[in-house]
Amino acid sequence: MTIPALAVESVTWIKVDRPTFDLVGVVLSSFGLAGICAAIALVCGAALGISFIVRGRRALGAPSNRVALHLLEAQRH
Repeated sequence: MTIPALAVESVTWIKVDRPTFDLVGVVLSSFGLAGICAAIALVCGAALGISFIVRGRRALGAPSNRVALHLLEAQRH
């Protein structure tokens, strides 16, 4: 049984460019994220508002019941 020879480790250095800060990219991505958040808030608000309107109209009952109650109140005065 032979022991394999140890591999020789070597380090290779490569030159890379210095990272730069892209302010325009940061600002544009922030506006994009804010737009997405605003769109989600608009959709959620519209859905919640529509559900409140529908629930309120169902609680009042049929339109004929509302008119009849209104006429009864007008006759009392």
